[in-house]
Amino acid sequence: MVTFSAASDAPGAQRVRYRFRVRRMGRDFRVIRDYAPQNTLDWTAAEHEGAYELEAAAKNADTGETATASIIYQMASRVSGSSAVNATANPQVFLFSAPPCAAGGRMRVDFRTSNGQVNSTPFKKCGGGLSMNFYLAGMTAQTPYSAHSFLDTGSAFVTGADVAFTTGPAPALSYTNTVQTAAPAGASNPVLLTSNGVATDLAGNLLWSMPLVNYITRPEPGGYFWGILEDDGKPVAAQAIRKFDLAGMTVLEANAERVNEQLQAMGKRQISGFHHEVRTLPDGRIVALADVEQVETDQQGPGAIDVIGDMIIVFDKDLNVVWTWDTFDWLDVTRAAVLGETCSAKGSGCPPFYLASSANDWTHGNSVQQTPDGQLLYSSRHQDWLIKINYDNGNGGGDIIWRMGKDGDFSWNSTDAWPWFSHQHDANFELRDPARLLVFDDANTRFAQTGIRMSRGQALEIDETNRTVNFVLNADLGVFSAAVGSAQLLRDGSYHFDAGYVIQPDNSLAAYSIQVNAAGVIMYQMMQNTLIYRSFRMTSLYRPN
Repeated sequence: MVTFSAASDAPGAQRVRYRFRVRRMGRDFRVIRDYAPQNTLDWTAAEHEGAYELEAAAKNADTGETATASIIYQMASRVSGSSAVNATANPQVFLFSAPPCAAGGRMRVDFRTSNGQVNSTPFKKCGGGLSMNFYLAGMTAQTPYSAHSFLDTGSAFVTGADVAFTTGPAPALSYTNTVQTAAPAGASNPVLLTSNGVATDLAGNLLWSMPLVNYITRPEPGGYFWGILEDDGKPVAAQAIRKFDLAGMTVLEANAERVNEQLQAMGKRQISGFHHEVRTLPDGRIVALADVEQVETDQQGPGAIDVIGDMIIVFDKDLNVVWTWDTFDWLDVTRAAVLGETCSAKGSGCPPFYLASSANDWTHGNSVQQTPDGQLLYSSRHQDWLIKINYDNGNGGGDIIWRMGKDGDFSWNSTDAWPWFSHQHDANFELRDPARLLVFDDANTRFAQTGIRMSRGQALEIDETNRTVNFVLNADLGVFSAAVGSAQLLRDGSYHFDAGYVIQPDNSLAAYSIQVNAAGVIMYQMMQNTLIYRSFRMTSLYRPN
């Protein structure tokens, strides 16, 4: 990793923003960090050696005046005749470098402990006469490993020579993992990644940690991660989304101030920051949740009140805004938060806000997913609704197709006295079965109205034509999570739920990673004595599921 710095001769009173772009010589530039206050960037050529041009642009945020400078940086190969393994700054992440392989082939790396436990990187295409480089991650600390290349030439398989190395000591964590129900032998999805930037095996042994963001929102295939940067004491330029890799290198980043420049040019409302969700869509575009504020008079109470809603923003691969959806345009602002939630101080689970010292937390969106039919599914915690939006793969007009939840557009085929989820998190259609919807039911409204203090893991069978819902799973999880949470179908057909905000008898916080079978019986449970916004059961750090 190399730290690049940019300097501007603008007077100190001017607000200067810096953009960093990079390209391999002969190719197009790609943005790494769009205009932001930071004037340094940690970067390396993680794929191939060669000459790279790194460009820094400085912009006067008040006048729009810009200037650019660039340098050529030569990245050398780590290969000297045979494969090599080199340490990175992370003691549990290593760089494997192999000699070039012929075009038409593909290569991966297999790495294992002395007891034979094997992990593999994804394949990469060969060609160009350049060395092949792979991050090795997902390993226990202070453990001997061996790694070798595995080449698929198209007509034969060739296994390279083993290279031995030993992982370093694990960094200290701020919380502990306690397994309460051991995982069954051969459990699928054996890696547990938390939004805190920590990955363990199912016994709680640390495999990787990278706390570069306030929280990870989604892992991506190939060893990449999206996360949110929030700083409630700072201006909108400090509120950002970031994609980074296993070694901690920023791949893509944009902040709310820069996005607001684009929104203003489009005639859209301004955002105050990002929260809860950023992920890559199936078509390569990127979706993020941001919050918008509007002072409403006599709408959610007497007089002028700062009301916080949501904006869904879709970006292209360079984080240019291409589509938006705003709750103030599409939802009834007189339908206040179901339990009257407000933001009376910075932080405390609220997104960044600026127009008043307190605000009504009206919608509190917490997830967005592109549905199998190309629309968007948006979860509004404080409306107790899941909302399907006409996105139409980027061509939709944003109209609401349906609302699901109490007082919405669907009815239940259930004898449960209170079947509806409430204050739900991480709603997602299972892509292998477009009629099946998973959701973590925090159950705040159910608790407020019935006194039943229990969160549920739900899998729902949806009939969109007749607007009916049936339970596939409605599992009491044994704990009450007052906020946060996640829901996931595992490869073996069981379910993973994160009950991430459980107040213990001594008023401390704990999170529970819970696996249940199709009958709702707990198969695995681990408790962490901290708050965990989301957690993910992964096949490996390269494969989200």
